[in-house]
Amino acid sequence: MSTIKKIGVIGAGQMGSGIAHVCAQAGYEVIISDISPEILQKSVAGISKNMDRQVQKGKLTEADKDAALARISTGSDLSVFGDADLVVEAATENEALKREIFKKLVPNLKPEALIATNTSSISITRLAASTDRPSKFMGMHFMNPVPVMQLVELIRGIATDEATFAAVAELTANIGKTAAVAEDFPAFIVNRILLPMINEAVYTLYEGVGGVSAIDTALKLGANHPMGPLELADFIGLDTCLAVMQVLYEGLADSKYRPCPLLVKYVEAGWVGRKVGRGFYDYSKNPPVPTR
Repeated sequence: MSTIKKIGVIGAGQMGSGIAHVCAQAGYEVIISDISPEILQKSVAGISKNMDRQVQKGKLTEADKDAALARISTGSDLSVFGDADLVVEAATENEALKREIFKKLVPNLKPEALIATNTSSISITRLAASTDRPSKFMGMHFMNPVPVMQLVELIRGIATDEATFAAVAELTANIGKTAAVAEDFPAFIVNRILLPMINEAVYTLYEGVGGVSAIDTALKLGANHPMGPLELADFIGLDTCLAVMQVLYEGLADSKYRPCPLLVKYVEAGWVGRKVGRGFYDYSKNPPVPTR
């Protein structure tokens, strides 16, 4: 912890909350920022609830939980990051939004502060160019749910210096994660492989090859996947799936990455998965039922 001691997290959604959780549990001071005070309250409550589960399973003591929660603070303004050693951006997967956040963030940072983005697909080099410190900027792509998933993809931009990479790699190990180093190509490693599979599953549904239940059952029992691809898409968020496919399609100019029209239609309808209660499954029912 010699280089990084205080960590800022931008975005108090599922990913930002998970990043804050694992960093605070590992002994780091954490500040979470979001424009919505209600979302910030929900974030801290969710972290506390998830830590309660860890206590019940014997993975965390009550004292350690209390200490970790005490290391978390919140704020709705980027000025709270004035003394942060590293700020991790975990906003929506939208390049224009992320670039705007970085432009507003950098005036609030100390000169030596590092910036990482949790983007799952967007060019690290392009995002870094919207800051005043491309050499101190890199990708740190956590998997969802962060407290459970062991992998973090580490991605250098063209200007990322070795000291920045070493500091973030050390942090990754300190929070108990395993790093996979990826080059700065669209969607990196995990989503370059995973999202085209999900997109193909949506095409399989779109073309009538199988229904939602049949497709998910086939992959769970036939390929030993813990979740079917359409169930997984709902968990990730269909809007995020579409955003990644668009980055792949535009960045690699290959028709095999063209987003399925049905995926586009669901996103346009607002049916983006678990977080809104409807996607390829209807989550108002218990258990959830396929919508097609």
